[in-house]
Amino acid sequence: MTDTADRTLTEDRERLLAVVRERGLIQFDEPRQLASGEMSRDFIDAKAALSRGADLRLACSVIAASVALAGIEFDAVGGLTLGADHFSHGIAAVLADHHEWFVVRKQPKGRGTDQLVEGAKLGPGRRVLLVDDVVTTGGSIRTAHERVVATGADVVAAVTLVDRSDIAAAYFAEQGVPYLPVFTYRDLGIAPVGAGGGN
Repeated sequence: MTDTADRTLTEDRERLLAVVRERGLIQFDEPRQLASGEMSRDFIDAKAALSRGADLRLACSVIAASVALAGIEFDAVGGLTLGADHFSHGIAAVLADHHEWFVVRKQPKGRGTDQLVEGAKLGPGRRVLLVDDVVTTGGSIRTAHERVVATGADVVAAVTLVDRSDIAAAYFAEQGVPYLPVFTYRDLGIAPVGAGGGN
């Protein structure tokens, strides 16, 4: 990546962080339960933050550029519905070449092809980029990883918009998969989930 491209990524990342803070970070007076079951006063609504097309395009461009900067190449991008869907489609559209998208269902639909993975066909020889919007304990992205690996595809990296703890990083380190959160709790100035104190 050139110095100009690196500078552009840094600027785009700063713009994206401002969007996430202004449109997606909600701070409550009392702790509330997150999807992971953890309690926190800080809630990150990534879907609301990126509901404008320009902001979603910015996020997908930052993710694609970050992966390229790390020297990672992939054929298909996706993850567990619903947190991965907008990134799966958006990154494939932003790159606009041979990249394909896929979505991992939470349950087979019980009819038609009855598949867990929809969209791009995954299997041996396919390089996959896993994506998610907000990771807390990593349950969703871990499920996606397990289901993709079961197809025989190779997960070459995992990316999330925001990581609220260090749990997913430890999991992917054990798997030997590069893990590249765009932002962490440190960037947002919030306490990590699981740190105690109901934060």
